[in-house]
Amino acid sequence: MSAELSGSEAPAPTPGGRVMPDSLNPRHLIVRVAELAAVIAVVVIAISALPGLDEVKTRLQGVDPVWIVALALAEVGSCAGYLLVFRSTFCAQMSWALSYDIAMAELAANTLLPAGGAGGLALRQAGMSTGHIARRTVAFFVVTSAANFFALILVGIGVFVGILSGRSSAVLTLVPALITALGALLVGLSPRLLRALGGRGSEADRGGWRGRVRVTLQAWLTAGADGVDQAISLLRAHSFGVSVGSFAYMAFDIAALGFGFAAVGAVPPFGTLVLGYLIGQLGNLVPLPGGIGGTEGALIGVFALYGVNVADATAAVLTYRLFQLVVPAVLGAPAFVLLRRKLTRADQPAIVCAPLALDEVTLPAAPAMSGGGTAGN
Repeated sequence: MSAELSGSEAPAPTPGGRVMPDSLNPRHLIVRVAELAAVIAVVVIAISALPGLDEVKTRLQGVDPVWIVALALAEVGSCAGYLLVFRSTFCAQMSWALSYDIAMAELAANTLLPAGGAGGLALRQAGMSTGHIARRTVAFFVVTSAANFFALILVGIGVFVGILSGRSSAVLTLVPALITALGALLVGLSPRLLRALGGRGSEADRGGWRGRVRVTLQAWLTAGADGVDQAISLLRAHSFGVSVGSFAYMAFDIAALGFGFAAVGAVPPFGTLVLGYLIGQLGNLVPLPGGIGGTEGALIGVFALYGVNVADATAAVLTYRLFQLVVPAVLGAPAFVLLRRKLTRADQPAIVCAPLALDEVTLPAAPAMSGGGTAGN
């Protein structure tokens, strides 16, 4: 979402007299849906025609439709978790209808558009300040990542000591758990570091392009620190929506991958399934629409390292990824269009967006600066 928070773009005129950012134009989704369909068609043709993929083809031809239905429902459950944590993080007073439209539009954009960002644009268009969006976007990323972090740490250690089933190699279980724990610790300590970096050079001349760059950088560092603090506050408050939503978003997606394995063959041990999923999702970092290519390759490669049959892993991952991309697109594309219409046609946008002005988490006081002031919300 953060990719669209501060950029400026030419707005598109609308029949109601208001202007909307071009990124909220449905034509972008239409183009990406066509491109996604073309990619799926190419993959199907490749599996059918290329030599050496007979085992994968055989497994895909023998899929169990019952598990396919379960996979699709699990992805719907994951989307529901995303909606719950989105609403709880950005504004718990937001109406469920508006929350659904923005959250599902964001999911569709993340799936179909290279940079996503529909949610941030919609929130800004609805009346939420850019600073609030920036802080809450960071908080949203942290709380949704926290579920993955804790799961990887617990499952990695559990498999290593033999409590959970899976390959108990220290390199494949304990090491990822320790690296993740270190990463979580660094995230927890990052607000102080970010504020310290943002405070350096605060007395310097702010004129000229260097000054403007310095001011922008300081603003983003502060927003990052505030966002992490807000995420920690939300987690410490044991918010039902944040805790359950972030867990459901992850757990249902893992279940969907497990159902993908069940549809084409044998399901890996629980520990292998969870660790393979969590580590393999790093392929999403590839800056492509929906992570297509990078995510599939990473998941298949990680499962191969854990001893899963490559043909089974390939067939299961392709099946899972098909629904992981299509379900959010099917749910989100109509929401994307409805959201644009709602924001365009609202006679009193301030009323629609009144709940979004609230910021419920109080930030800790910033370290004393030269003027002795503190940073608030």
